[in-house]
Amino acid sequence: QVQLVESGGGLVQPGGSLSLSCATSGFGLDYWTIGWFRQAPGKEREGVSCISKRGEPTYFADSVKGRFTISRDDSQKTIYLHTTNLRFGDSGTYYCARRFRDGPCPDTEGFGSWGPGTQVTVSS
Repeated sequence: QVQLVESGGGLVQPGGSLSLSCATSGFGLDYWTIGWFRQAPGKEREGVSCISKRGEPTYFADSVKGRFTISRDDSQKTIYLHTTNLRFGDSGTYYCARRFRDGPCPDTEGFGSWGPGTQVTVSS
């Protein structure tokens, strides 16, 4: 059974950091691009970052470049989104999903098997 489950969200002050995890099961990471997305209330879900089948970062949204990194632990079958210097605009529900095609991930096209999401709230 294919599953992606996010964790690691929470309440953090501006300038703080969080490491989000996307635990996967039921499929091989070597065959799928994994993307991180976020959605704020009243806004569309947007691509944040994604990592290729080979485990290489292939996309960062302009708003997170230099602040977020993405990595993959094959032994744990988990993809991490490391966030630093968080801003109010980073608040939202963060999701991970998979796509067979490689390439950047500015939107949700082609992605499926969505996890339930993890909430990130940046507040003072």
